[in-house]
Amino acid sequence: MTSSPAITPTTATPSLADAIAYIRQRLQHYTSPEPVTLPSPLSLPLPASLAQLCHQFRLSPFERDILLLCAGIELDADFAPLCAIAQADAQRPYATFSLALVVLPEAHWHAFTPQAALRRWRLVEVGAGNALTSSPLRLDEQILHYLMGDIHLNQHLVQLGAIAPPNTPLVSSHLQLAEQLANTWYLAAQSNSTLPILQLCSKDPTSQRAIAAAACAQLNLKPYLVSVTTLPTDSPTLLQVQCLWEREYWLNRVAVLLEWDELSPTDPKLPAAIAQFIDLTPTPIILLTQTRQRQHHRPLVTFEASSPTKAEQRSLWETALNPIAPTLNGQIEHLVSHFNFSAAAIHAASLKLHIHTTHETAPAHTQLWQICRTQSRPRLDELAQRIEASVTWEDLVLPEQERQVLRDVAIQLKHRTQVYEQWGFGDRGQRGLGISALFAGASGTGKTLAAEVLANELQLDLYRIDLSAVVSKYIGETEKNLGRVFDAADVSGVILLFDEADSLFGKRSEVKDSHDRYANMEVSYLLQRMEAYRGLAILTTNLKGSIDQAFLRRIRFIVQFPFPDATQRAEIWRRVFPKQTPTQDLDPVKLAKLNIAGGNIRNIALNAAFIAAADNQPIQMTHLLQAARSEYVKLERPLTDAEVKGWVG
Repeated sequence: MTSSPAITPTTATPSLADAIAYIRQRLQHYTSPEPVTLPSPLSLPLPASLAQLCHQFRLSPFERDILLLCAGIELDADFAPLCAIAQADAQRPYATFSLALVVLPEAHWHAFTPQAALRRWRLVEVGAGNALTSSPLRLDEQILHYLMGDIHLNQHLVQLGAIAPPNTPLVSSHLQLAEQLANTWYLAAQSNSTLPILQLCSKDPTSQRAIAAAACAQLNLKPYLVSVTTLPTDSPTLLQVQCLWEREYWLNRVAVLLEWDELSPTDPKLPAAIAQFIDLTPTPIILLTQTRQRQHHRPLVTFEASSPTKAEQRSLWETALNPIAPTLNGQIEHLVSHFNFSAAAIHAASLKLHIHTTHETAPAHTQLWQICRTQSRPRLDELAQRIEASVTWEDLVLPEQERQVLRDVAIQLKHRTQVYEQWGFGDRGQRGLGISALFAGASGTGKTLAAEVLANELQLDLYRIDLSAVVSKYIGETEKNLGRVFDAADVSGVILLFDEADSLFGKRSEVKDSHDRYANMEVSYLLQRMEAYRGLAILTTNLKGSIDQAFLRRIRFIVQFPFPDATQRAEIWRRVFPKQTPTQDLDPVKLAKLNIAGGNIRNIALNAAFIAAADNQPIQMTHLLQAARSEYVKLERPLTDAEVKGWVG
């Protein structure tokens, strides 16, 4: 008979080898034809890992000895042939329940039941066989390694997540929050109460994970990150996963940090699976969410994790940028006023700056500003259209009154930190502190161009959100869509341009049914987020008159973009061509007779440039005439002789 590959007992820890040797003696006594002294029940000191296993899972001496019998098969080459001899079958060189009953002392049938520890916690695996008692038994691989002193996560759970990153230093407000989480569990354990779920809500997943990990560290728990999307949705598999996580807690003191990313697509069955996992897994769970989730059957305690305070962000920047911080010309204050970064984001941006300063010639404060802009883009790039802004005030043709309102907007964005924080206007709450604007006017009158001018002036990113695409017919979805945009934008204080506001705003309707009520709620939600947003939020509309006056009163700036008159159109024509563009004999006054908006003028100028390039000539009136005809076709308007009189000789 060939024995299975084995590791000799000398490779095990001495006390584990002694415990296995005791089981081998029991087998030898049972199989020996000669009288052999029967060893007394195991009285040796147990190895620490085995003692811990017996304590945590309340194993009886018989159940403990079954584990040792299975361990002997793995670690002692003598065990397999002894098992085959004991069972009088060369084809059964393995442990079975029937073998345990006749060889081991203090045997009892209860140890074999599904509810007993060995099978309930999957400490041993029962192989295929004709009968339960004659089926092969195998020690669970993780338990084998555990007994050998090699502690690791169960392989079935590894694919569900990852160990949380090592603890990083927390700002004081986050450290206090971590202590609150830890104390909640500690007090529950002291009072023998049901361990509650801790729900930690935050828009910043990096800080959220760090706070949760710090709370676990205070209780000597190992935090393991698990995404809800990796949970199985079929009940049998989910029950197995629940069992294994609970076993992990007793073996390795693992706490589950269950991440609920609301942007991720989900299986329709997933919410029920999440609820089952949370309610039926009685071990430490921290639910990491962006917004509060519903109450579960198991007690739930909710905490809110906000970004580091302004003072904490200043301190983080100063520490991370040392020793170049004094050379940044007050840039740290400027950064804090626009970017709402976590500790990890600040360290990442600072590291990039230290790398760039060895290769770039631009001033450090300019490099750092661009690094922060770039670093904050990824989330918003998935939700909105970023517009590269390169135009200046010189490209914007507006009456002086409207230009002054736009300058006032820029002034407030530049000095909001001084007014809100240093002068105390922000001490009375966040409501109404957001800088909001409504740009009203016909299509092509310069609304988007004005937003680009502000973005370029302030060196901020500009994102366009088409409200007609955001509004959903499903109740509550519009608010979710808007919430995702504002949550992503809060990090960087970008300029948000909500286009096509007419699709959401309108005269406040009399509430006749639930749809009317929810439509008004959507508008209120948008205005509420605009009022609290730390950057600039702009609404554009072609029909200002359709917006309820009650809503207009909540918008700080309103800019009316008039249809340009002939003088303004001539000025637009003078500025529409870049300096390097070759032109010949263009007459802005004659061109201004085209009764069109600035957007149409830019279209004609661009199309004429392509026509002239094809002719290998500078742009002339004849090229503009050809382009104007095409534009008027698009507008479904006739191009009159009066408008183009004298263009071409």
